[in-house]
Amino acid sequence: MTPSFALLASFAVLLFMGAPIAIALGFSAVVGIYFGLDVYALATVGTNTYNGIAKYPLIAIPLFILTGMIFERSGVARGLVEFAGAIVGPRRGGLAVVAVLVCMMMGGMSGSGPADAAAVAMVMIPSMMRAGYPREFSASVIAAGASTAILIPPSVALIIYSIIVPGVDLRALFAGGIIPGILAGAAIIIPVLLLSRKHDFGAQETRSQSALLPAFMHALPGLLAPVIILGGLRSGLFTPTEAAVVAVAYGLVIGMFVYRTIRLRDLYRLFVDSAVTSGVIMLIITLAGIFAWAGAALGTFDLLANGILSLSGNEHVVLALIMVVLLLAGMVLDGVSIYLIMLPILMPIMQEFGWSPVWFGVVMAMNIAIGQFTPPVAVNLMVTTRIAGIPLEKSVGWSLWLVLSMAIAMTFVIAFPSLVTWLPELLGYRT
Repeated sequence: MTPSFALLASFAVLLFMGAPIAIALGFSAVVGIYFGLDVYALATVGTNTYNGIAKYPLIAIPLFILTGMIFERSGVARGLVEFAGAIVGPRRGGLAVVAVLVCMMMGGMSGSGPADAAAVAMVMIPSMMRAGYPREFSASVIAAGASTAILIPPSVALIIYSIIVPGVDLRALFAGGIIPGILAGAAIIIPVLLLSRKHDFGAQETRSQSALLPAFMHALPGLLAPVIILGGLRSGLFTPTEAAVVAVAYGLVIGMFVYRTIRLRDLYRLFVDSAVTSGVIMLIITLAGIFAWAGAALGTFDLLANGILSLSGNEHVVLALIMVVLLLAGMVLDGVSIYLIMLPILMPIMQEFGWSPVWFGVVMAMNIAIGQFTPPVAVNLMVTTRIAGIPLEKSVGWSLWLVLSMAIAMTFVIAFPSLVTWLPELLGYRT
């Protein structure tokens, strides 16, 4: 049994058995090291595991997760719903469009699809049900809308990408994700409107249009969060990690003193919940570090990259194969895990064809976003269907329409790389 085979086979078997992704990464790495290197190499497991997480930029991840939870529990989502409703107005399918718009706005605060999905679903699903939208349709729409959080900054996945891929400016990635994020939102809104009108969803919508200015003023504290984050990054006032600290402080001020929905006694539970979520992600990153070291030391990643390149010398064919693999991976794994597992394999291919690392990172994010609401796993859909009180499989028929529409949007981003690179280059970042 070759070491590379031992590494990959043990990883696949553990995933098939339902082992947590972190355990599968760590254990398979040890198996590969045992079969491929001398026994003394096992002594480096602790060091290399620590090296996988001992990176200053990673501090931004738990802080942005905390930011998302603060805004979720501070009532910001309700203000955004009122503002989006004032923009959309009373129309057939209007509430569904409002749900997508609020998901996009919340994505600019949380950077996490599941957190975005939970915050919006808690507010929107009861309203949509009263207006005549089926539970399964509502859950599908919000799950798809929340997937834009992986594109719209601050994105946890793009932070990880910037750490793994050397020389990539996180500010360029954040800027590069804005236009594709808006395009993805539009790709969800169009079929949502068409399906709502075809099936007469929202027939019982009776709300009158709110006055735009008061709604805007009520939502303004939440809307300023992404402006502060991106504005501070662009001006050089603070680094991405420092931006996360500023976001947490701003969120606490908004929740405790503006909306007054967070009290001192709520902070303990808020910190504990965000620590648990962060701990899961950081554990995956930690054990992925030893997996990445083992794969590089054994030559496994080079072997896989060369295998992909041997299938075709045409970069378009290779890119299409990569997109299919990423989409399939997105159906069973979360975005963070996909970046950690796939990037060591894909970086040599990216360099071989001279692809822009910023463009490729955003395309990866868009592909993974589709996977977040594509069964069987569909992390966003799991969250929204649980809140809606329905089995996940009931939402599949509606989700597939949105998957198809967003896949078309991703095709545009692949065909026209300037959709990603134009804004970062305009801002003076290297792509």
